[in-house]
Amino acid sequence: MSDAAEQPRDGATGHRRELVSFTRRGGRLNERQQRVWDELGNRYVIDVPRDAATTSVHPDAHLDVEATFGRVAPLVVEVGSGHGDSVCAAAQAHPDVDFLALEVWEPGIAQTLLGVRRLGLTNVRAAVVNAPEAFATWLPASGVHEVRTWFPDPWHKRRHNKRRLVTVEFTHLVARVLEPEGVWRLATDWADYADQMAAVIAESDVVDGGRCERFEGRPVTRFEAKGIAKGRQIHDLAARPVS
Repeated sequence: MSDAAEQPRDGATGHRRELVSFTRRGGRLNERQQRVWDELGNRYVIDVPRDAATTSVHPDAHLDVEATFGRVAPLVVEVGSGHGDSVCAAAQAHPDVDFLALEVWEPGIAQTLLGVRRLGLTNVRAAVVNAPEAFATWLPASGVHEVRTWFPDPWHKRRHNKRRLVTVEFTHLVARVLEPEGVWRLATDWADYADQMAAVIAESDVVDGGRCERFEGRPVTRFEAKGIAKGRQIHDLAARPVS
């Protein structure tokens, strides 16, 4: 699953100073996707104020969650929502919870909108946005009930491991947005990435947790099914802010 994890940019040039943990695949929408975007985009896709890059967040921008969803409810943020399978299933199962899908791949957001329309959901919003920037300034501090990171890009070649999203630095961003009793849930089908996730959580001084049983609220998505078909074991982890 792609994940929204670009890094800070050089202010003078607009180019990013650091490695990114995703590549932006083709962003052209097909006719069906364009129709649903035209129909539902204004309501369900958040217009994020930008900085230099197309997936950036202006540092002065702050999300008003209550105004965005039109109510006060627990907020779950999914990082790298892909086609929206997980977020739509969760939103259907929990109408009393609000779900925010962060994804850099616009066709994935369009597929999420198709799911929203098919299921008649009103508690899902999406944003084409770089997750670390969103977590650093845009999302409200201590305002998120859960962060979910399902099957982030494993960057499985050793020389690319440094591009992975889950780092000690990212734990600080997650801890910033989580409620005191909030939880960060993760899953991967790459054993060495699971090892890295566990090591990162153990090393971090702002979250506490590690490996756990499968989260019952996570449906088997196409990404997980592909991993299982290839004989890979699914690894679940969870962490909470350190009080």
